This record gives sequence, C-alpha cells and structure tokens, in this order.
Amino acid sequence: MTSPDYLLAPEPEPIPTADGNPDVIINIPNDLEATLTDLHLPAWKLDGPFLGKATMERYRTELTAVSPRFEETAAALRHELTREGGGYAVLRLGNLAKALGIDDDRFLRLATGFAAEVAVPFSPFPRWPLWKDIGVKVDKDPGKSSGIGYNAFHMDLVNATLPPDFTTLLCIRPDQLGGGLSILTDAHAAVARLSEGTRALLSEPAYHYGTFFDLFGVGEECKPFPVLDGSAPGEGFVRFTAKMLKRSPLSKAHADAARDLAAELVRGQVSLMLQAGDYLIVNQRRYLHGREALHSGQEAVPVADRRLLLQLFLRASASSGSAA
Repeated sequence: MTSPDYLLAPEPEPIPTADGNPDVIINIPNDLEATLTDLHLPAWKLDGPFLGKATMERYRTELTAVSPRFEETAAALRHELTREGGGYAVLRLGNLAKALGIDDDRFLRLATGFAAEVAVPFSPFPRWPLWKDIGVKVDKDPGKSSGIGYNAFHMDLVNATLPPDFTTLLCIRPDQLGGGLSILTDAHAAVARLSEGTRALLSEPAYHYGTFFDLFGVGEECKPFPVLDGSAPGEGFVRFTAKMLKRSPLSKAHADAARDLAAELVRGQVSLMLQAGDYLIVNQRRYLHGREALHSGQEAVPVADRRLLLQLFLRASASSGSAA
C-alpha cells in the first residue's frame, strides 16, 4: 500500500539550500577552537529533567573565561534563532569533534555548553539521557525519525501544552550514502499565505496526534489541539505534523485546511546536509523541520556506520517552570 500524498516527498525541483543564507551557518573562530580543545568541562548534573542551574553557571563561567570570542559566537547564534525572519542555525563544531573525538564526553559537554547559551537543556523522556540517540533502523516505519524514508514536516511534542521551545540535532555521522538532507520551513510565513477561511479552520481544536505518557517538563496533553493557537500573526506555535492527517478523525474541511498548510510548508522549505559535528538548532515557535529520505541501500550499511544524530531539547528560561 502506498503512503498518502502528504507523507511523500514532493516532486523533485530546485530547493533552496541553507548555504544560500550564510548567516545561518555559525562557524567557530580558529582561536576559539584552539582554546576549547584544552578545556575540560565537568560532567553535568540534572535538576529533574532540566540541566541544573549550577552546571549551567559553571559551564558559562569556564567557557566565557577562555576567550571573548565565545560570547561573540553565542550571541551570533542567539541572534539568528530569534531575529525577525530567522529561526534556525547550524553551529559548525566539526573541527572540535575531530580534535576531541566525536564520541568523547568532552565534545558533548562543549555542545551542551553552547546549547545552554540559547535556553535550558532538558530531556522530556525519563527513560533517555539528556541527549537522545536517533539512529537508523531499516525495519522501522520509514517516516519516523529513525526510519529511512521521507520524514514530513513537523514540530516535536506537538500534542503537549508546553512543547520544547527549541529542538536540536547534533550530527555524529551523516548518511555515508549521501541521503538524509534536513529540511526546514518558516511555519508562520506558510500560514500567512493561506486564506482567512483556512486559518480559521486551523484555529479550531480538531487535530490529534501521538500518545502522551511518562513525560517531564512539557505540561499536559493537548488533545485535540488547534494548529494555530490564537497568538498574534507570526507568534506562537504552529502545531503541525503531517502525520496527523492520517491519524486524526478529521472532517473534510479540517483535513483540507491542513493539506493546504502542508503544501505551503513544502513550498517554502530549505534543505541542508549535516556533516559530522554540525549542530542544528531550530526555534519551534518559528520553524518546522523534517528529513529527506536516506539513500537506498541502507540494509548493506553496518549499523555502527549508519547515520546517527543526537537530539536535545531546550526550554526558554521564562517558561521552564524549574529552578534549573
């Protein structure tokens, strides 16, 4: 049985790349890289699901002490994530990954230190550590994050009353066969291109997706939920996942409205290929994300060599509800 149209990759056509907007690529200055390779940050401690306040303060103190270029880099990252029209950025940590070893705890602590300059790192999943593995499983639903197919546009934890403000992906290994481009789209720009009637339908609590249990730091279950939460234009979450079209008992009008939005999301997408050490940070209040299909032939790639990302969520301090 074939997948519905809204879960399939769009017909091939020229797609803008993130490299076309160089501001979204945040490079680490050479002198900062040199000093960071000699830095030994301590192991982090959690306060419930959140990175502990003492750990965040310690990381910031040590990182800012090594070079004023750290704060300059962190400020550039924050600006790109929150400026008008912005909402995602890639922090290039590849040289640090090579110098320290991409699987080394020192490298992951540095990445956590940069993340903490944006918002409070946390794990909503008590059964997972702070960073969650997203590997490749050839027998998984192809459209899932760990599948091999097209992963349509979505926001993470769409059915929570307090979704993560930022979702982040640290590339440990790209697809060695060359597939799996990350895709991103400005959700509010897509909404602005819709008719007033379509936006009205998307503002009604008619949509369902996913289960909700054993989660920390994301509020309560939102079921059903509206795609648009009544915020002023350009603000608030756009609660969308293409999979809800298949799994929500929708009226034709509500389904058509969501399909119209899905088409606009694809229309405005950009793509990028994450390399080892690239750290993608997405402001979920502005952008949605997804992934193109991995290249065919994944069955022949040893599990230890397949694409591997680490995922970390961030909560804006004002909405964390925690002293962490």
